Amino acid sequence: MENQRPLILVSNDDGITAKGISELIKFLRPLGEIVVMAPDSPRSGSGCALTVTEPVHFQQVRRDVGLTVYKCSGTPTDCIKLARNTVLDREPSLVVGGINHGDNSATNVHYSGTMAVVIEGCLNGIPSIGFSLSDHAMDADFDAMGPYVRQIAATVLEKGLPPLTCLNVNFPNVKEIKGIRVCQQAKGQWSKEWESCPRKTDTNYYWLTGEFTDHDPDNETSDRWALAHGYAAITPTTVDVTAYHFMEELGNWFN
Repeated sequence: MENQRPLILVSNDDGITAKGISELIKFLRPLGEIVVMAPDSPRSGSGCALTVTEPVHFQQVRRDVGLTVYKCSGTPTDCIKLARNTVLDREPSLVVGGINHGDNSATNVHYSGTMAVVIEGCLNGIPSIGFSLSDHAMDADFDAMGPYVRQIAATVLEKGLPPLTCLNVNFPNVKEIKGIRVCQQAKGQWSKEWESCPRKTDTNYYWLTGEFTDHDPDNETSDRWALAHGYAAITPTTVDVTAYHFMEELGNWFN
């Protein structure tokens, strides 16, 4: 139908009961019909993992006018694949991941289940956006993000995105956001990534932890600089991981 409202497919990695996804639904509802397929429990750090050793199950948990919500036993990527292939009657106009509790700036994009939602949408030619807040608290305050989330989603619905390109949007944990900056992914790496968790029967137990080192903290074009200075950071992200700048030199190695 020509007059159909945009269909927005939503998922996350913090799970169906997380405050972040509830806030995201609230922010997006004026923009179209919302279908949510989210993990039934937290899947943080799952990246683009797929469930391949057992069946995946989903269940409808809510249905209102313009909103249908499902919980799923699989990963964030499973959720998008399953929704597109089973419950949706048309291709989404937009795929949205989040709102993540904790930022996905810099190299975190590679580990993020929230961004896996976005990457899966992007790989299928659907404009896709991930939203994250720099606050891991279960009761984090998302209010300052609301107008920006709605503005960014509405703009992408109107203009679309280039092929194989999605948006990674991170927000600082502040009461008043200074504005939006288009950023590059900060360069850095994690260290001290494991903390001992001794058990009575075996000492070889560890908790994942870590410290992130920003290799260029004064770079005003990076997402981490923007967050540290109170700005929302939009990083256009490509899912084509070819190192084009290295192709010619690599070819010379073998010719």
